[in-house]
Amino acid sequence: MPNTVFRTSMHVLTALIFVLLVLIFWNQDVSLPDVLQTEQIQAFKTIFISILLEAIPFIVVGVLLSSLLQTFVSEQTIRRFIPKNPILGILFACLLGILFPMCECGMIPVVRRLILKGMPVYIAVVFIITGPIINPIVFAATFMAFRNHPAMAYSRIGLAFAAAVIIGLFLYRFIKSNPLRNSRANFSNQADWEGHQHQGSGFSSKINTFFVHASDEFFEMGKYLVFGSLLTALIQIFMQRESLLAIGQGPISSHVFMMGFAYILSLCSTSDAFVASSFQTSFTPGSLLTFLVFGPMLDFKSTLMLLSVFKSKFVLLLSILIIITVLSCSLLAQHFL
Repeated sequence: MPNTVFRTSMHVLTALIFVLLVLIFWNQDVSLPDVLQTEQIQAFKTIFISILLEAIPFIVVGVLLSSLLQTFVSEQTIRRFIPKNPILGILFACLLGILFPMCECGMIPVVRRLILKGMPVYIAVVFIITGPIINPIVFAATFMAFRNHPAMAYSRIGLAFAAAVIIGLFLYRFIKSNPLRNSRANFSNQADWEGHQHQGSGFSSKINTFFVHASDEFFEMGKYLVFGSLLTALIQIFMQRESLLAIGQGPISSHVFMMGFAYILSLCSTSDAFVASSFQTSFTPGSLLTFLVFGPMLDFKSTLMLLSVFKSKFVLLLSILIIITVLSCSLLAQHFL
């Protein structure tokens, strides 16, 4: 009970601080010192709040779905639907992205819960990296952004699928141990875990467990989102992007630049296509495709969230795999765009 009370108090305090920061940054009428009212500070406020407001709904959806899985879906049910064949398993993970169209911000808490429920790591990772891309919402947004070049929308789906197959098969072959940082991450100690597991099977008890899980996961994911959004906004303000556009037509440099650009911006996959389309006259179609596929798979914000769930070595390995695979596939796809 003391641990539960302490955790609830910290959540309430964190929520109050967060709301206060949002009100200060959002309200243009708040009286601030002159040094804090420069054009750069105003731009920083806009970017910071826009990233938060864009990502938080997906975080909420993710943690609610995660809590539903934990509370109402048994391990046996999860295992029953997971194919044993690795190829079918990867196809199953891609299908999950179509059934659950969520941004990468909302994927990670869901995937952690699925791994704890018995989902193999390679299938869970494929779900993380393809879910934000292979879903109807993102496809529609990409198609609208590239109305004059609709092949980009289909190429985005195809490249994401090809990269997922390669990465998934590699993880299936070489990753045998549990990569989770802490399989009891939502509980302060083992006693808390056992208490929640055996607190009753009644409906009211399950509802209480649902809200406890949702609260814990939201604040655990949220603190990384806030920190990532803060640094992302700072980098966008002080980074001189115009001086780097000259490399946009380079056969390899344009791809590398767009990967770094996507990583830093940390845009939601439902909106990044509109950013990419604004560079159509400066960058090659292949490099724009790199931007559209690499960003949802790996960016600054999601890296922090991955580190909160998975071990550092696994996150490093996954990052290298994504970089090499996406770059190689996009260079190959360059010849068909």
